[in-house]
Amino acid sequence: MLCVRFPLSLRDVEDLLHEREIDISHEAVRYWWHRFGPIFASEIKKRRIEGLKSSKWRWHLDEMFVKINGEQHYLWRAVDHEGEVLESFVTKRRDKKAAIL
Repeated sequence: MLCVRFPLSLRDVEDLLHEREIDISHEAVRYWWHRFGPIFASEIKKRRIEGLKSSKWRWHLDEMFVKINGEQHYLWRAVDHEGEVLESFVTKRRDKKAAIL
């Protein structure tokens, strides 16, 4: 869960757990990350979306043009009222519906 919510490395998580007297290797953390990380990430995303719908938070969809390897792409960003980027999505074609989902 720490890897999902915070930008920590596997060894950072190992050190944090070691401080709490849980002795595991960073390889065990990596295994758990690959096994349970997608589940935690989807749950966090679902709760974030539900929280945005129920609260008075405001957000907007920001579209930018970027060049990647000389080709023009569209960068879509969901930005909240405080300017924090909630999610980003890159497409080759202009597809607002896919960016919102």
